[in-house]
Amino acid sequence: MNVKNFVIESIDEMKNKVTWPKYSTLQNSAVLVLVASLIFALVIGFIDLTFENIMTWFYDLF
Repeated sequence: MNVKNFVIESIDEMKNKVTWPKYSTLQNSAVLVLVASLIFALVIGFIDLTFENIMTWFYDLF
């Protein structure tokens, strides 16, 4: 199989065999990913801040 044949078949597969999502579905998925990422970042930030305060309190005891 040569490179030209591979490229032609790849283009044909991308055009005719791949099911592409609608634009509205992509928007909904992007919003979902952004919201989930923000929630995850806030949770991790809260855990980090709590752990930092606990460690500071613990080290100040000694």
